Amino acid sequence: MSATYKWIHRVWYEGARSGAILLPLSGLYYLALKLRAFLFRCGVIRSYKAHAPVVIVGNITAGGTGKTPTVIWLVNELRNNGFTPGIVSRGYGGSKSGTSMRVDADSDASVVGDEPVLLARRGKCPVVVDSDRVRAAAMLVEDGVDVVVADDGLQHVRLKRDFEFCVIDGQRKLGNGRLLPAGPLRESVKRLQSIDQILVNGGNFDYGSKSAVRFDLISGDAHRLNGSLARPLSGFKGTTVHAVAGIGNPQRFFDLLHENGIQVIEHSFPDHAVITKGELQFGDDFEVFMTEKDAVKLGPKHADKYWFIPVDLRMDAESASAIIDDLSTRIRACSGASGASDK
Repeated sequence: MSATYKWIHRVWYEGARSGAILLPLSGLYYLALKLRAFLFRCGVIRSYKAHAPVVIVGNITAGGTGKTPTVIWLVNELRNNGFTPGIVSRGYGGSKSGTSMRVDADSDASVVGDEPVLLARRGKCPVVVDSDRVRAAAMLVEDGVDVVVADDGLQHVRLKRDFEFCVIDGQRKLGNGRLLPAGPLRESVKRLQSIDQILVNGGNFDYGSKSAVRFDLISGDAHRLNGSLARPLSGFKGTTVHAVAGIGNPQRFFDLLHENGIQVIEHSFPDHAVITKGELQFGDDFEVFMTEKDAVKLGPKHADKYWFIPVDLRMDAESASAIIDDLSTRIRACSGASGASDK
């Protein structure tokens, strides 16, 4: 973990006073937000409605909160309720996010980004990457999608939306409550007032009268990158492993291994980092564990000691049913209003 990352973490989540030097930059960021809002109200920045209902899954903080497993859970629930969902993604970390590109389970993560490949594999639905989410949504509709799920699109005002989820890290919450870069906030906390549903990853969060629903990320079996074996994490209890994580909150992955009785040698990388084979050579025979998002960037040609751990979203059944029923009703109402066929 770099010294800069450690310092930012102390500033954002541990109250380090040295972060005060960043406050002037946060002031400029605040003015930029205000200017964008003004241009939007004046019509200089326009928003566009897709020819299908749009559901946003995003957050108001920088860093990982659990959006990707939330999107996977959501598209599976929508499909189970008779819809044909598709996902639009920025394709961060890919080299070709400036044009609309369809993504499948075998796409090159270095071209389209790691998260879109993971979404295509686990979501089993159409995925399009493009920095222009309006253009990406149009491609999905052309492909027969009747619900567009926008991954990390909360601040992308050009794409009109019909329902918004905001995912919050239940451990780190909103940090020091300051705007970037003095704090983790992408926009004001007041933005939560307009969110349709707040979801909290692994903890509790209260914001006035807004109801927040908790979910947890549950680990599955460990899988070898080369596909030769899957093994329960309990089978590694008491062993020492190298743990590699290039995600927004690496500590969450390391904690998962600790909770399963595994001794961890931690290796943090920046979110979406390109991890080379050489960086996975540690000069010993310990097993090497990584997140599923990191695994999609590396491919299957690895020795037996390299493993990834998938995670799935778990939520109280009653809460999940209420959320999906509400969302389904909203989607059908939007589809009917736009003249789309009801499902």
